[in-house]
Amino acid sequence: MGNGVAVDLKSVRRVFDGGITAIDDLSLTISPGEFVSILGPSGCGKSTLLRIIAGLDRATAGQITLSPQAKIAYVFQDAHLLPWRSVLKNVALPLELLGASKAHRLAAAKTALSQVGLADAMDRYPNQLSGGMRMRVSLARALVNEPNLLLLDEPFAALDEITRQKLDEQLRHLWQQRGLTILFVTHSTAEAIFLANRTIVLSPRPATLVLDKPVDLPANRDGPLRATPQFAEQTRFVVEALERGDA
Repeated sequence: MGNGVAVDLKSVRRVFDGGITAIDDLSLTISPGEFVSILGPSGCGKSTLLRIIAGLDRATAGQITLSPQAKIAYVFQDAHLLPWRSVLKNVALPLELLGASKAHRLAAAKTALSQVGLADAMDRYPNQLSGGMRMRVSLARALVNEPNLLLLDEPFAALDEITRQKLDEQLRHLWQQRGLTILFVTHSTAEAIFLANRTIVLSPRPATLVLDKPVDLPANRDGPLRATPQFAEQTRFVVEALERGDA
């Protein structure tokens, strides 16, 4: 994995107004090109952690260090597409805001849409798309500026299981192609194991580290892998860690 960036967290703490501690003394080192899934109970601080790494929120204490060349993209649970803009122009928006020429931003948007399998939907509008297609547009928009750190906060949570599994396969393939660093928040143990090469489980709030474990599965993964004993065994580690955290 050659294009990703490193992320280093040392004793990170986040306390909100009212004295609510979301994250407490959390340390993590993520190597360039890793795909890391992050799990934990609802409200434990997973999204807060992503926001701190992205610079959308600030830690109360501790240190967050990214590689100097880090270029971050963030994908939220809601696609947040502009309804009056076509798919192509929605994807081109980040480059438009950066002042890129029309020719460059449209060419880059077409490339990004092709990478997520939407080359034939460029002229449609958001209300003409299924939920899965809207999330693929959101992913293409995140990729259009060629980030090397991609942060995803439960992007496929609202989708049906079949669509979700297809998007998981597509995202993993994109990661293998691009070699960027990915941090992926999810509540699905199966999704976490299928996607990542490393899984992190956080405790209930305030978030502390319960599990940090490599995923022992083949690099090339497809749908049938989910039905294997090896996949079930890897999932078991995560389920047990979630149960330990709750205890």
